[in-house]
Amino acid sequence: MNKGKKTAKAFDILHRRYIGEDAERQVSLEVERVNAEVARTIYELRRKAGLTQKELAQMVGTTQSVISRLEDADYEGHSLSMLHRIAMALNRRLSVQMIEPINKRAANVRKESQV
Repeated sequence: MNKGKKTAKAFDILHRRYIGEDAERQVSLEVERVNAEVARTIYELRRKAGLTQKELAQMVGTTQSVISRLEDADYEGHSLSMLHRIAMALNRRLSVQMIEPINKRAANVRKESQV
């Protein structure tokens, strides 16, 4: 039996059950996905550069605790200026993309919540 297929099928079942067509939940899931991706990217690039959190913090002019928070998937306070400073310290270029929404309902929920 192929474990990859079984895992993917379980994910699909859970996604349908807990997210489904609920636009607010889809938006929430997307926000969490982005936060996790930013945290993972900072962590992986820092480790690849052979740096500790404290060493990276010194390079960008902040504290180790700030780097720790940025590497936490639950953190929602990412600023472009801090991400740019980290990218520069790691000899990387920061790239930001805005792509099509997951679906139109999710985009409408986001618009309504901003009013």
